[in-house]
Amino acid sequence: MSIDRARQINDNAVTPALALLSVRMDSPAARVMLLAICGQEADFRHRRQILAGGAPGPAKSLWQGERGGGMVHGVRGHVATQAYAAALYRARGVEPTLDAIWNAIEVDDVLAAGLARLLLWSDPRALPAVSDVQAAWELYLRTWRPGAYTGGTPAERKRLREKWAGYHRTAREALGV
Repeated sequence: MSIDRARQINDNAVTPALALLSVRMDSPAARVMLLAICGQEADFRHRRQILAGGAPGPAKSLWQGERGGGMVHGVRGHVATQAYAAALYRARGVEPTLDAIWNAIEVDDVLAAGLARLLLWSDPRALPAVSDVQAAWELYLRTWRPGAYTGGTPAERKRLREKWAGYHRTAREALGV
């Protein structure tokens, strides 16, 4: 089921989002990263963060962007992404304010995928090779800065790293790479 869901997200969110950005931002490596992050953050299905006990958290979208985080706040002002982000907001009919963007990504998967790609674009290092799970993990940690990992116990960190390997594999399989 996850492979089918990952394919749907690639077809219905990632592909249209990448079509709105520079052609240089589209590659198998970028798509693997976007799908692996979508799996890690939202299990390919949650558009609102779910905290322990079931309460909603501060992150929205299949890529779990927070209002003050890199996907919503960061790409708006980053020198490498601000013009692309502005064009993306216009194309998706979203007011370029933090609240409007944060609320829109919960329901607009194309916008969310585009902003997730821009967050990856803001990293100064090249995207890892499609098969390099460790480098992909390191890029995810640098750009998403997951609190569950940084604040986690060694056992929780190990579980999150293992979960990443599974979602990364699912992303590669969904894309046939």
